[in-house]
Amino acid sequence: MPNTERSSSILIAEDEESLRETLKLNLELEGYEVTGVENGPDVLKMVKNEYFDLIILDIMLPEMDGITVCETIRMQHNDVPILFLSARNTGKDRVEGLKKGGDDYLTKPFNLEELLLRIDKLIVKNKRIREPQASGMDTYEFDGCLIDFAGHECRDKDGAMQELSKKEAALLKLLIEHEGEVVSREQILQIVWGYNVYPTTRTIDNFILNFRKYFEQDSRNPRHFHSIRGIGYKFTK
Repeated sequence: MPNTERSSSILIAEDEESLRETLKLNLELEGYEVTGVENGPDVLKMVKNEYFDLIILDIMLPEMDGITVCETIRMQHNDVPILFLSARNTGKDRVEGLKKGGDDYLTKPFNLEELLLRIDKLIVKNKRIREPQASGMDTYEFDGCLIDFAGHECRDKDGAMQELSKKEAALLKLLIEHEGEVVSREQILQIVWGYNVYPTTRTIDNFILNFRKYFEQDSRNPRHFHSIRGIGYKFTK
């Protein structure tokens, strides 16, 4: 289950210190957890190691501009909402920012209330997409195997009953609810573990290896539980 008690986290990338600190203070007063950085490479470093519900990204950043930062994040299959800030109010810049993967674009100087509204809309929309659909599914059968989500147990490929940990049952349910779709590592860690700072990918890989032992006739050539390198994991019936 998602950790609904966690405050939404925002990363601000702005090289103008006074603006960065003003934004940070105002957002913290609204109840957000806020981290501030001043250049492009620091954004990529933070995003690699920590989960954010939103990135506020100045376009004119030193060392690596905001458009390039956004493009790099999207190439890593990370769909964190990105709101661009820019002193330039040309249609070309706005189109370029949105084309490279930005979700919204606001020009400086901006109205703080408008910024807060846009932030709230992006975060709410993103959380709605990430939250698992309530399926009411208690058991699931496939290929002669049975999973009892409520009882935290399963019947494996050999007909033997195996106990499942709470997190194993939650991960199985998440993957099965998204049958045929790739579920990102970030989504899994947020929903199943509730982590803000990520552990290594091995955490999930070890669970997938266990599932293959339980359910795959040939664990080296899995039919059901797939690791999609650099992106996430997928269940196919």
